[in-house]
Amino acid sequence: MRVLVACEYSGAARDAFIRQGHDAMSCDLLPTDAPGPHYQGDVRDILGDGWDLMIGHPPCDHLAVSGARWFKEKQADGRQQAGIDFFMMLAQAPIHRIALENPVGIMSTKWRKPDQIIQPWQFGHEATKTTCLWLKNLPNLTPTDIVGKGARHVTKSGKSLPEWYNLPPSKDRWKIRSQTFKGIADAMAAQWG
Repeated sequence: MRVLVACEYSGAARDAFIRQGHDAMSCDLLPTDAPGPHYQGDVRDILGDGWDLMIGHPPCDHLAVSGARWFKEKQADGRQQAGIDFFMMLAQAPIHRIALENPVGIMSTKWRKPDQIIQPWQFGHEATKTTCLWLKNLPNLTPTDIVGKGARHVTKSGKSLPEWYNLPPSKDRWKIRSQTFKGIADAMAAQWG
């Protein structure tokens, strides 16, 4: 099966499909963090290249409710609409099977509710990271290894965050927080491949 993993620089999902014997390629504006088939550029350049399945990770910067306090500014300057348009472009791609993932955000009201909401702790990682899945011609993922939900950290403002998410400021913090957990990538490849 030919699999496109859109908006992925880490190679996590791409490599999970390759391990299952599929012809998989990641695509992102950034170079890949892991050696392997990767198109560095705009995903629109390759959407029509005959893919059987696309796993899409559209940027959530302007869509996730975690950034709601900046929504007015992002609506005014067009960033939020650009994010919605990009998400919908992936959702309407000419590919028979599609899975799009994003955190809880505005796409549930701007488009439709997700087909499924998953957590890393359902796939062998002691962590919480609420992830919405919008599916086209794919079944819901079945949990593979339910474990504890992981430690939490309470910030100075009283907000409770998953311990893995509580990282000191760094230039790569956003990349670490956005990576796909290996257990989830493995489940996608095993169940959708």
